[in-house]
Amino acid sequence: MKTRKYLSFLMVLLFFFTACSDDYKYSDVDGLPPTIVLSTSNIKTEPGREFVIKAKVEDKDGLRSINLKNTSFNLDKTIDLTLDSIVYSFDLDYKYKTIKGLEGDSFSVEVTVTDLGGRTVNETVLVTMDGDFTNPVFTVSPDEAITVLLKSQTRLNVKFTVEDDKALGLVVINIPELNYSKEITEFTNSSKTLVFNDPVTLPSTVATYNLILRAIDKSGLETSKTSVITVSEMPDFPKMYLADVATVNELNSDVFGVPMRIERTGAYQYKANYYCRKAGTEIFFLPQKSDFTPICFGIDPVDNTKLTDDPDVAKPIVLNQANVYYEITFNVKTAVYDIKTYSIAEAIDPIPHKFGSVSLDTWGDGGSWLQEFYFGYMTSNPKEVTRFVQDATNPHLFYLDKALTLEAGENMNFVIHNWHSDGWWNYCTWRVDDSQEPEIFGYYGNYKNPAWTKPNTTLDNWAKPLVKQTGSYKLYFDAHLGRGKLVRE
Repeated sequence: MKTRKYLSFLMVLLFFFTACSDDYKYSDVDGLPPTIVLSTSNIKTEPGREFVIKAKVEDKDGLRSINLKNTSFNLDKTIDLTLDSIVYSFDLDYKYKTIKGLEGDSFSVEVTVTDLGGRTVNETVLVTMDGDFTNPVFTVSPDEAITVLLKSQTRLNVKFTVEDDKALGLVVINIPELNYSKEITEFTNSSKTLVFNDPVTLPSTVATYNLILRAIDKSGLETSKTSVITVSEMPDFPKMYLADVATVNELNSDVFGVPMRIERTGAYQYKANYYCRKAGTEIFFLPQKSDFTPICFGIDPVDNTKLTDDPDVAKPIVLNQANVYYEITFNVKTAVYDIKTYSIAEAIDPIPHKFGSVSLDTWGDGGSWLQEFYFGYMTSNPKEVTRFVQDATNPHLFYLDKALTLEAGENMNFVIHNWHSDGWWNYCTWRVDDSQEPEIFGYYGNYKNPAWTKPNTTLDNWAKPLVKQTGSYKLYFDAHLGRGKLVRE
């Protein structure tokens, strides 16, 4: 009898604790499945890009878990919602990055929500690879400031090339002061490219105009460019460039350095120093960087002792000697020019030691420990320098043996610097005049060749140019000229 009473008591206790435990986990309020409200049922992305699945999940009985699944993504993620107190409402915000080589155009991600009573609800998110995240790019466009020389017939060729990685929708060209306006909706290369060239006749009077370019892609992303056009007599240009390429595309396919900035020595007077690697190299001088028009200085076909500014008739200056430095001086007002050469041996650079020699004073204490001296492309610190190769013919010329793979829209960040085993700075290094538009590499090092008498630059600017086009690029540097260029391989 006592045994039966004891067993009955144990059963009551077991029922009591079980009921209490179940009540703690959940108690059915409505006994209904969870609800899920997706922020969107179609996410547009592209291979290699992160996307986010967002949703509002609720259940009055309490939530247990959320599972996200897609076999192509190798995704099977369960989010446990029972770790702390009972959760009745949850804001799903799940990030996932697809691989770059993903094949396929659309994928379904199954989102399954389970409540504490074991009831489930399913929703499907369609993830498509047709997202557009990149603005159109003007791969060729007029400079911010354009000078058109005043003539009996004054003309400006409005020229540019704009590209989009997906599809262009609309390109608008405006010169408000001339009531000039065009809208383009037809494009080439599967609607990815527009090459525009329209000769515009300007009034033959001193004036200023604004050229406004707008490119809008199919998804609504927009890029604009503005140029100020000045019609005037021959100005005293603050900057002048040497072009040793033949096409407008070559002028604009570099990251920096083409055309090459030369020196302004006085009013209307310029000096170009240039290393000629190949006999027969043809050059022109340009006051604008992006085109051979509206002004191009070359040999006057009527009088080859003078230069002309007319791009329609100018003949190239031909450099007939290889492996020498040329020095060309000219005056844009008088059109007089002069050419001479000097040898590689006569050229001087600021490099303090023979490249590759064991000569770098590690501690700066007079040479208690010498290490190998070399310099190159540096993006972080002097312990991590990608070594330059020194040219076999011209010891002032250096280059990166391996091309740099760069993405459109990327901002670079580098200087030219010596390697140092312990990361000491500025033994031998160069900085640039303008981070965004590097044209001159000025010497910034603490040690230099005594024969180099030019003062160090005071501008501690790292080169941070914007890459316009994805591709492989070769970096070249001339230590005598203080000029670098990064051009398509």
